[in-house]
Amino acid sequence: MTSPRRGRIRPARRIRHVIRFAPLVVAGALAMGLPGVAAAGPVKGPDVASWQHPGGAGIDWFAVRASGHQFAMVKATEGLNYVNPYFVQDGIGMRLAGMVRGAYHYADVRASPEAQAAFFAATAFPVVSGGLPPVLDLEDAKGLPPAAVIDWTRRYLRAVESLTGDKPIIYTYPHFWRTAMANTTEFSNYPLWIADYNGKNQPGPLPGGWSHWTFWQYTDSGRIPGVNAAIDLNIYGGGLGDINRFSNPFGS
Repeated sequence: MTSPRRGRIRPARRIRHVIRFAPLVVAGALAMGLPGVAAAGPVKGPDVASWQHPGGAGIDWFAVRASGHQFAMVKATEGLNYVNPYFVQDGIGMRLAGMVRGAYHYADVRASPEAQAAFFAATAFPVVSGGLPPVLDLEDAKGLPPAAVIDWTRRYLRAVESLTGDKPIIYTYPHFWRTAMANTTEFSNYPLWIADYNGKNQPGPLPGGWSHWTFWQYTDSGRIPGVNAAIDLNIYGGGLGDINRFSNPFGS
């Protein structure tokens, strides 16, 4: 997509003013509980791309982990020719800090899904093998009709699962799915990572026949120790079991 962030249209930027209530979101989650989250508090984690490295600054993943974040997602690839220049650096940093790690591919639905699956798998899995299942970031239809985007998605998911042996996670946001994907229920058996910046303690009604969410991205304007930029923040909602089973620390 054509975005200064290379791979993330912010689905609720027009309601950014609610983000100042982000601390209340987390507080509400702690007080009221979230699906699949232990009573001790939500399992939290950021996701990052090159924009979390202003001026080439690094991320202190030890500080991120010490601040209570247990997992992190990092952008690996986009389309057929873009690799996040900080992907390897962040992937290794996450592992050294003892964080559960995942990687995502930002879809370009105009180009071959099989080729993109191969590009992502070859780039990401030498770094994050043993971590969370691969993520497909799907949020830009590039002007194509729903039938074409649905077919692209079906083919990509099959290809990346064949290449990695893991069932992928789908990242999307409600409006995109209900419009660009015609609210298809075909993919409701895949884990869902939903972006919904609603200022509440859980996402709104889910699209596409999903009955539960695996990850919830509740803001794109968070601030946490170790990162010198605004950052996406997420909560794990269960569905994959104990998230720590995806950790792969050095020496193991």
